[in-house]
Amino acid sequence: MIRAASAALALAALAAQPASAAPDGGRLFMLTCKGCHQPKTSVMAPSLQGVAGRQIAADPVFKYSAGLKAKKGTWTDANLDAYLTAPAVFAPGSLMPMSVASAENRAAIIAFLKTQK
Repeated sequence: MIRAASAALALAALAAQPASAAPDGGRLFMLTCKGCHQPKTSVMAPSLQGVAGRQIAADPVFKYSAGLKAKKGTWTDANLDAYLTAPAVFAPGSLMPMSVASAENRAAIIAFLKTQK
C-alpha cells in the first residue's frame, strides 16, 4: 500500500516536470527509489550505494529472490537499464514492484547511481 502511494506520488511529480527539461537523476531517485532503498540495507531493499559495477545480488545482508541470485555478472549500465525497465523479466520472481518506463528517466537514475559510492 505504501509502495503504491509512493509510486503514484512519484509519477505525479514526474508528470509536472517541463517536457524540455533533462531528467534529474537524483530527484528521480528520491521520488522513485528512496522509499525502499535507504543508505543501509533493510528487510525491504538493499542499499544502492556503490551498486554500479558491483556484483549482482551481492549485498550479504539482503535476501534476494532466486531469479536475481541466479544472475551472473555485475550491475553494468545495460543490466541496470534492463532491470529498471522490467524487474520481473530481468529476474523472474524479483521483489522489486516498480519499473521505470522512460528510457530518459532510467538513464538519469543510472547516472545518479554511479555517483553514489
